[in-house]
Amino acid sequence: MFNPSRQDARRFFFDTWAKHQTALALSDLEKIALATLLAHPEYHHIVDNPQDYLEQEWTPEMGESNPFMHLGLHMAIEEQRTIDQPFGIRALYAQLALRHGDEHRAQHDMMECLGEMVWHAQRYGGGPDVNRYISCVRGKLGLGEEEAPRLNPNEITP
Repeated sequence: MFNPSRQDARRFFFDTWAKHQTALALSDLEKIALATLLAHPEYHHIVDNPQDYLEQEWTPEMGESNPFMHLGLHMAIEEQRTIDQPFGIRALYAQLALRHGDEHRAQHDMMECLGEMVWHAQRYGGGPDVNRYISCVRGKLGLGEEEAPRLNPNEITP
């Protein structure tokens, strides 16, 4: 199981950006990261200066969101869309992108929902709740909850 440390995850973005700057070949995952970085020019000064930002803390009191968390959430949404997991998320993403006329704004809507689900799981325990996530995304489209609740991954028994 791959479980990178905070520094490993940040180094991935720093290294991807450095490879882009020197025109080195990128892996498929790095290509996704680069597209995310290019969509966020406000973070370029950060990935240009790994020595200053590898250990940087971003707290709510600072009034700024953690750029690496933000970039990572974009990548998570892209992975979900690509593999359609949870099932149906690709179609919901497409509907949001069509409504906004912008895939980036659609991802931000979905990131709000993903962040809410993660926050709820951390606050109340029990693991991520796919129904909470899907209901939130559907709510962004003005759709109601699904007719039948889904099983969460932690509820599936072999």
